Amino acid sequence: MPGVPPSAPSGDDLLKVLSALGNPHRMRIVAALLESRNYVSALARLIGMGRPLLHMHLQRLEAAGLVVGTLEVGEDGKSMKYYDVTPFLYELTPRAVADAAATLTRTTDPDPAAGRTAKEEAK
Repeated sequence: MPGVPPSAPSGDDLLKVLSALGNPHRMRIVAALLESRNYVSALARLIGMGRPLLHMHLQRLEAAGLVVGTLEVGEDGKSMKYYDVTPFLYELTPRAVADAAATLTRTTDPDPAAGRTAKEEAK
């Protein structure tokens, strides 16, 4: 719906997006897909990356909701997976980060610095 601002992402979702975009290869993939949708082999040639590594990066981008893959079968019966960039908009401000941080779920590996005293930190 035009004119309606996007909802603020949860802390977990924002971390997933920032982590996915925190890699130069994945940023290049998004840039290439912005120009046009493409299938894995052609995208690998365009970016200059091996298909296995490209697949790994595409999976990370797809898990973050930044790209979407669609399996298509050609007239010759050969299947090819095409990828498109999904429209996204994230406002990254101190307030947006604070709001997202308030929704973070607990992680299984605690912060190693948590619970330490100032004296222990100084060591």
